[in-house]
Amino acid sequence: MSPNNQSFPIDFTPIWNREATYLQLAETVTKQQLADASTTSINAMLSMLTGLSDADVVFEPDDEAAHDPYAVAGEETIGWNLAHLIAHVTASSEEGASIAARLARGIAVEGRDRYETPWRDITTVAHCRRRLAESLRMRLALLDAWPNEPHLDVYRIVSPRYEARVGRMNAPAAFLSGLSHEVGHWEQMQEVRRQALAARSPQLVRNGNQ
Repeated sequence: MSPNNQSFPIDFTPIWNREATYLQLAETVTKQQLADASTTSINAMLSMLTGLSDADVVFEPDDEAAHDPYAVAGEETIGWNLAHLIAHVTASSEEGASIAARLARGIAVEGRDRYETPWRDITTVAHCRRRLAESLRMRLALLDAWPNEPHLDVYRIVSPRYEARVGRMNAPAAFLSGLSHEVGHWEQMQEVRRQALAARSPQLVRNGNQ
């Protein structure tokens, strides 16, 4: 499953390869594409849940690269299960959408605007699906909050170091930043799914259910 095939509305490759900034990509993207890409991303993650059990979404994978300096003590290097990943990526996309709505209305935003559902509270496939559906509803509603003529010359107020790394962020750029982060986690989610299925039944993997 690739985010950059013809069915996905936005190509994030220039961002990931550091060949363009979010602001530059935003100049080529419409508001409708932001909505379509959000729907496509949520549907992709919903499809990753197909065939999984409740135990699978809380399965702790092996991840040698795991390193989260912001985690609670003792959890800095644990592998993130699917429930954790869903909580994380939806929070980032919602933050981008929320900031974007304020910027579009002409408000120069400073600081964060983030809330992440406690991942340990998500213990079932049904809850994962509800969290994804809720996130999409919120994002599309925040896009609907944009005025007919959004203020595209209003930017996030960030540190010089952050701006040097990612560039200036207007409304569509802020929305793109959260969505790019989410789609960038797809491969990790697919690997966690693969490990969960392999741990439950190697036969499933051999039969192609991965």
